Amino acid sequence: MTDQKNLIMAIVASVVIMLGFQYFYEWPRAEQARKLAEMQRQEQQQTTPVPVPGGAPSPGAAPSATMPGAAPAIPNREAVLTNAPRVKIASKRLHGSINLQGGRLDDLTLADYRERLETDSPEIVLLAPAGAANPYYTDFGWSAASDAGVKLPGPDTLWTASATTLSPGQPLTLTWDNGEGLKFSRSFALDEQYMFTVTQKVENSGDKAATVFPYALISRHGTPVTDGLYILHEGPLGVFRDKAEQDGTLKETSYSDLKGKPATEVNSIGGWIGITDKYWLTALIPTADTAVKARFSHTARGTQDRYQVDLLASSGATVPAKGSTESTVRLFAGAKLVNLIDAYEKQYSIPRFDRAIDWGWFYFLTKPIFFALDYFYKLIGNFGLAILALTVIIKTLFLPLAYRSYVSMSQMKEMQPKMVELREKHGDDRTKLNQEMMALYKREKINPAAGCLPILLQIPVFFALYKVLYITIEMRHAPFYGWIHVLSAPDPTTYLNLFGLLPFAAPNLGPLQILSLGAWPILMGISMWLQMKMNPQPPDPVQAKVFALMPFIFTFMLGSFASGLVIYWTWNNMLSVAQQWFIMRRVKRRKLAATTKKA
Repeated sequence: MTDQKNLIMAIVASVVIMLGFQYFYEWPRAEQARKLAEMQRQEQQQTTPVPVPGGAPSPGAAPSATMPGAAPAIPNREAVLTNAPRVKIASKRLHGSINLQGGRLDDLTLADYRERLETDSPEIVLLAPAGAANPYYTDFGWSAASDAGVKLPGPDTLWTASATTLSPGQPLTLTWDNGEGLKFSRSFALDEQYMFTVTQKVENSGDKAATVFPYALISRHGTPVTDGLYILHEGPLGVFRDKAEQDGTLKETSYSDLKGKPATEVNSIGGWIGITDKYWLTALIPTADTAVKARFSHTARGTQDRYQVDLLASSGATVPAKGSTESTVRLFAGAKLVNLIDAYEKQYSIPRFDRAIDWGWFYFLTKPIFFALDYFYKLIGNFGLAILALTVIIKTLFLPLAYRSYVSMSQMKEMQPKMVELREKHGDDRTKLNQEMMALYKREKINPAAGCLPILLQIPVFFALYKVLYITIEMRHAPFYGWIHVLSAPDPTTYLNLFGLLPFAAPNLGPLQILSLGAWPILMGISMWLQMKMNPQPPDPVQAKVFALMPFIFTFMLGSFASGLVIYWTWNNMLSVAQQWFIMRRVKRRKLAATTKKA
């Protein structure tokens, strides 16, 4: 009886935790994120950019990004973009511009991706200029010792462009002369995808040598709204290595971890550093043999948070009289396409660049599952059908284990009368009952745990598929058939309006939205119920009732999950029912044939 109570209490606790998580965490978090975004938007309208105090930076750190001090903050993005001279960025993948005042890359949208499913929806905005809402930009330059007296380009410097457009195969060079013998140039080259190559050069026409330190930075103003789930990292990250390392060490830090703390500095040979969203990434990539100081930092102005990742050369470059020096860094700014990220890793020898996609602890399983899905998608043309095909492959691989499991369950079902008899006979003596049960299992050669093995082995597969559906951009806006327009989103239908048959929208239940089940979660619950009906019932009536509730509990638990995951689980259950029916019929036929032969 104690075991029964513990089991019931565990199930009740699970349901309470699930509902409590929605009510006390998910709903308040969503509301807080909405209020924070609105507060940041209003603050952007009121904040006037100020220059960095303290003059020129020391060579020990890259400078903090500053906004041009001459122009007031303007909340409208389009208005800000017309406030300074610019050169256009145009490719099949990217649209945007480079600000000639400061020479910043601060305007970038992704031509292939839109905010919503509608074709007229705005393109995803990746980078935004200072003065607009939530600035997010990259900057490059040179720093020098504070006492060096070198006049360097800054955020107000007006550069001269060699062309009006930057596009693949058509690089662009910005130039500026400090009037004291140093001429600075900044060249941008763009490939057909999302990789920029930025080459900075300093030419010294004077009679005195100068020492400068090249830097590159990414600055993000305002804390972005994230999903806030443990299975996905969103925020600053990088891979750093010393001379003894080949692959480097991945370092991830959240926005909250940076607040109110000193900057984190890491020495590295090559590597990369950046800021990642769920689907998008900006990353700075020095050449493989360059020694750099990489840094994560946070500053605050009022209630507005500003985050920065940057690279600074570990040693200065001396520009001799009548000589020159140059430095090259790459910038990835775009969508985290798996095959593209892998290709860049090989092409430029970027250590562990694929970890920009959060494959998680089950990396060895998650990534192969993605490649399997991608293969079937290219073969079939639909990610939903690819999930169904992958499920068939997984079921086939687990077939030997499933066969043993179903044989064991069939034997357990046949032993039900004997088990009930033993429970009635030794119900008050649990030690004796357990001994008799084990003796029965041994005589009949039954393994009572065999039925659990396939389920236990499928849990990592289930979680890995969940990760793939959740983190990979290939699944974003990927449709199935019927009412499932996005496999990575929950089923949009609900029984509250009979799945759209009644002429009104379903009410928003707020933190109890989990109770609003769609069609696919209900189908999943039915398939699970059918599967459990074919399994042997527990001899104890209380346990039997508890297990009978499991399909309903799982239906509500998975109701808010990605529809692609629910489709996988439903199809998996249906295949299991078919497998189980076939194997059990086969076992019965063999036993009948054996009995007939003995007779």
